[in-house]
Amino acid sequence: MTLSDIDSTGAAPAVPGASLLEVDDLHVEFRQRSGVVNAVNGVTYTLAEGQTLAILGESGSGKSVSAQAIMGILDTPPAVVRGAIRFQGRDMLTMSAEEQRKIRGPGISMIFQDALSSLNPVYSVGWQIGEMFRVHQGASRKEAKQRAIELMDRVRIPAAAKRVNDYPHQFSGGMRQRVMIAMAIALDPRILIADEPTTALDVTVQAQVMDLLKDLQQETGMGLILITHDLGVVNEVADDVAVMYAGRIVERGTVDDVFTDAAHPYTEGLMKSVPQVEAKGGRLQPIVGQPPNLAAIPSGCPFHPRCAHRRLGAAAAPGRECATDVPPLRLVTTGREAACHYSEEVLGA
Repeated sequence: MTLSDIDSTGAAPAVPGASLLEVDDLHVEFRQRSGVVNAVNGVTYTLAEGQTLAILGESGSGKSVSAQAIMGILDTPPAVVRGAIRFQGRDMLTMSAEEQRKIRGPGISMIFQDALSSLNPVYSVGWQIGEMFRVHQGASRKEAKQRAIELMDRVRIPAAAKRVNDYPHQFSGGMRQRVMIAMAIALDPRILIADEPTTALDVTVQAQVMDLLKDLQQETGMGLILITHDLGVVNEVADDVAVMYAGRIVERGTVDDVFTDAAHPYTEGLMKSVPQVEAKGGRLQPIVGQPPNLAAIPSGCPFHPRCAHRRLGAAAAPGRECATDVPPLRLVTTGREAACHYSEEVLGA
């Protein structure tokens, strides 16, 4: 496929059931004077039209950095990005900056986690939403403002025509997040990346924001990548889930399969750490220890210092020493992959 195959929105015509995005062996390093931070270490996944893929993990697991690499917004240097990021078959890492710019917005768009810091405080929300149409479509200021009002209505901001000239600080947290969603969907992207879209919002507003994203997805057929550490949100809206730890995907499968019977000890620990309504008066079971320093990731399985299933020394099977042998992401049961030497034990636990 050549650039001439891409329409005025920056994306090729949709093919039902075809992959929109293929991330292949993605690595992101930050080279600093103090050493190399290995933020993303060989991440691979695909996203199809209409699919919701949740990327789950603790802070520092590489979720947001992998999304920023897809968007092409990491500063290089200090970031070094390797692998392949194919949008409808074309590798974005081999494109020129101009070609990437044409895809950002119309092809792939992103909602950032902190709406207040992501919005410019000195410009009205209408001006900021309208900028997408002025830059990408050459719209006049009057046209851009009218389109901004329509988008604010679309994301259910009350009295949009009256509020289009208001500034970010004049909106509540939930309304600012809606403004961010309006900016992200302005050009009807094929893929929307939502990075912690419900952070710092109360439960009711969280539900409203996620319902809005689901409705927009059903309306447009876009693929959605949801980056979060909120298991409840994942369970409600996602089709598939990829669990990340120390910059790697350690488990991947459907939400029902992963949530019902985890195949990786880290995923198992995440599930056990969630409060259960029926376990009244019980104690939470946190994962012991801390996530690793990405500048000094442990040898072997990066989770082994915190793992209750680890096998060390004589207790380990040949070639499956948790402290020295890196477990590949492999198929462990139908439709499920996990990066653990002893996933069968975890499934049977």
